[in-house]
Amino acid sequence: MLNNNLVEKLELQVESFQEGFEILSKSLSFLEMVKNFLHIIRGNFIVTEIYSFHKLSNDLNWSNISLKKIPDASYISFLHESQSPSIKYFEGQKIEVSITLPLADKSYLGILIGPKLDKSGFTDFDKITLQILLQVFDSAYKSFLNQKKEKALIFELNERVLHLNNLIDAGIEISRYDKKSDLYDLALERISSMTNASSALIEIVKKSQNNLKRYIVFPAGVDPNKILTSRFKMESSFEHNDRIYNFVLSEKETRHNTTSFNELDKMLLDAIARQVQVSIENQFLNDQAIEKEKMEQELIVAASIQQKILPESLPKINSYDLAGINIPSKEVGGDYYNCVDLGNGKYALIIADVAGKGIGAALLVSTLDAALYSYLQFDIPLTEMSDRLNKLIYKSSPSDKYITFFIAVLNSTTGELDVVNAGHNPIFLLRKNGTLEKLDAGGVGLGMFDFGIPFAGQKTIINPGDKLFLYTDGIPEAMNEKEEEYSDEKMINFFQANSHISSQEFINALVNDLKSHTGTAPQSDDITVMILKRN
Repeated sequence: MLNNNLVEKLELQVESFQEGFEILSKSLSFLEMVKNFLHIIRGNFIVTEIYSFHKLSNDLNWSNISLKKIPDASYISFLHESQSPSIKYFEGQKIEVSITLPLADKSYLGILIGPKLDKSGFTDFDKITLQILLQVFDSAYKSFLNQKKEKALIFELNERVLHLNNLIDAGIEISRYDKKSDLYDLALERISSMTNASSALIEIVKKSQNNLKRYIVFPAGVDPNKILTSRFKMESSFEHNDRIYNFVLSEKETRHNTTSFNELDKMLLDAIARQVQVSIENQFLNDQAIEKEKMEQELIVAASIQQKILPESLPKINSYDLAGINIPSKEVGGDYYNCVDLGNGKYALIIADVAGKGIGAALLVSTLDAALYSYLQFDIPLTEMSDRLNKLIYKSSPSDKYITFFIAVLNSTTGELDVVNAGHNPIFLLRKNGTLEKLDAGGVGLGMFDFGIPFAGQKTIINPGDKLFLYTDGIPEAMNEKEEEYSDEKMINFFQANSHISSQEFINALVNDLKSHTGTAPQSDDITVMILKRN
């Protein structure tokens, strides 16, 4: 178990770890990332020497990738093999720390750290910090690999988009032709241009007349047999009524010679063939309508699932006035709120906001809702429950998805509130005498990190005449046509000025005030609010 001083120090360093992650994630190359990581280590421990090594697999030798070369080959002996992240410490030697970090691409990073500048040893806090920094680097490197894959995908997609634009242009032109001879000539000309085919043909076979064949060729005058017997050829066909339409491309031209066609060429040929087929059958608009209807149905299903997760009505709490509302910005939102009756006069008030919107956010909301109902029935401490939720969301979501989360367990008899705020906006408790208190103790958002840093809890009491205001950032960040935010200040002022009215009246008035501010600007984020007043 960590002692309190270590926990406090680590809590203070969370922001620096996050900054380190951002610096590493923005690196343009692996070597730049390692260089930045060495700077981070040097800045944390003020060491005299630090070197880095890399190898592509476990059975290869280490390669020195430091800007500063090792003084002699004996330094290599401090490196060690390990299939999992490993740190070894040596006292009183020229190298005091040896690190082996297996990376996500099956390669290995080795780091050697010399003594501190002040000659002091590595403390327990230093060792814990170094462990966390390794996790930060590992996460940043995974993000770096994903970014590389995304760049390669974007390049490929850009190429496909270019072809797609040409395909769309061809489709528009093809759809305009009602004379089949012109339609065939245009299709062959376009597909030859897009795939660099030296020649092409359409073979039309009429099955009812003993497979009578007719050929349309491009360029004009080319012998069809030369195309059909080519060593490099590619085909696509479709049937309509009594005929088979067979498209054949021959000899893909390059700068140096001719070669075979690739997968993208096949996709383009199939697409042109389909466009000709659609033009013949006059089904294009119908197909578009069917696809659109399918997507709309999927969104309707997702929205109905989310509506079942959000409460239809909130429980009635004796001597309290509770109300809430959720207004999604899209068909499927990413906000969540609830009040769960735990029995024995206890209630759990929850509000959360998923980073991002749409179906992906709705899935995380569903995961959170199911986990909450499971954990709440066991009456475990909120800090422990938050830690479990964090691990679950971290494993269940991609790196860019996390949840800001607030929970307060109310003892309705005594007014006691047990609170955890996991990266959510400060929740406000307005006292009867006008004093405004913030409830923000907790930790980072659920799913952001899994460093094992515990969540902090907070306890307070809601007395008669006090009001508890829970909300998501869709309220203070609501913008008007001039891109001016509603703001935290305006929201707090509204809360203080209108806290005397009933909870439902307050929510209605707040929504109206938001609409008055935003005017005709579209709603940019989900709006969720819940207010609890003790009578």
